[in-house]
Amino acid sequence: MSNPSVSFEATREYAYGLDQVDTLFPFRERFLFPQHNDKDALYLCGNSLGLQPKSVGYLMEKELKDWAKYGVEGHFKATLPWFSYHHIFEERLGKIVGAVKDEVVAMNTLTVNLNLLMLSFYKPSGKRYKILMESDAFPSDQYAVEMQVRMHGYDPADAIIEITPKPGAHLIEDVDIFNAIEEAGDSLALVMIGGVNYYTGQFFDLENITKAAHKVGAYSGFDLAHAVGNVPLHLHDWNVDFACWCSYKYLNSGPGGVGGAFVHERHFDNPQILRLAGWWGNEESSRFKMKKGFVPQRGAASWQQSNAPVFNMVAHNASLDIFEKAGMPALREKSLLLTGYMEFLLKQITHLPFEIITPSETQRRGCQLSLRFYDRGREIFNVLTNAGVIADWREPDVIRIAPVPLYNTFEDCYSFYELLTTIE
Repeated sequence: MSNPSVSFEATREYAYGLDQVDTLFPFRERFLFPQHNDKDALYLCGNSLGLQPKSVGYLMEKELKDWAKYGVEGHFKATLPWFSYHHIFEERLGKIVGAVKDEVVAMNTLTVNLNLLMLSFYKPSGKRYKILMESDAFPSDQYAVEMQVRMHGYDPADAIIEITPKPGAHLIEDVDIFNAIEEAGDSLALVMIGGVNYYTGQFFDLENITKAAHKVGAYSGFDLAHAVGNVPLHLHDWNVDFACWCSYKYLNSGPGGVGGAFVHERHFDNPQILRLAGWWGNEESSRFKMKKGFVPQRGAASWQQSNAPVFNMVAHNASLDIFEKAGMPALREKSLLLTGYMEFLLKQITHLPFEIITPSETQRRGCQLSLRFYDRGREIFNVLTNAGVIADWREPDVIRIAPVPLYNTFEDCYSFYELLTTIE
């Protein structure tokens, strides 16, 4: 695909032409679209819930047949044995988040994983007890951090450092995060930030945030719910301590789909990194000896608690197969061009009262654009919905849209723009 700095044109013919040379265009046919007036809806909500891969039904039927055929013996005789089912995700997830396969595991759901990992990596002691996070983080992150510090006997008002945008701004500057980390110094135990902010779509500089945290002796951990499958991640090379994510947004693994976790391999053999123990986190070779004494298997998988939820994981398997075929480099290349085109089109609209609060610099965002309306935002959102657009409204005044490179097209971007031009 062309470089995102290409000169765009606001015509349907131009958008159609871009689709004709898009090597990822055929992947759109691998997904099921909600219908509006017997046509595919204009789906721009993959940042909230990704579309269903068509292969999910087939793969689910295979698991149901194995269950019917084998019963309990499916744990070892199924086409994909249930005992080791979680292992089928390791290499593919590793490519998406930039990790070696033992550093990642598909398990639980996002906030469960966040709490499990914070129990291991938030170890307040003496002067070092504070957690730094972004203001207006997703509510579940705020809840988790608040209760973690309370469990250790601290007052959240004192123990939580929130970094806010400068007055009148919507975005947090990376330098302000670095400065806050340096200022907190040896009082800081953990930096826990959302990799991409759910509201603004801002992609934070995770590599340098990690360096700043380590410089003052703190751990770094990230909620990658809006980053995984969306932006380039190199968690291993960035020396991130831990991360977790959901799979139902850009990873298209269904509502409540299995979450994921990353733990850097340098922590595998550290006896000071304790974790809550569960049967599925125990060393596999001795699991059925049914003995006392937790012996963690090596790697992120040792944070598992219970049996892999196989039926919950079927959609994850289907989607990761698509990601494996498309490749994150190609998806990122298209995402830059696709989102850049959407931004170009939106800037042609001058009669509606809105601004784009997502960073314009491509390295500071994924495919989400957040449109903040000064007036009539909800009304405009309802008009779009009635016209067959599936987007996302966030109080008090933002419409979030996400042209996802796996299944959205340049013509989708133009159609959204054209609808906006008709709103008086």
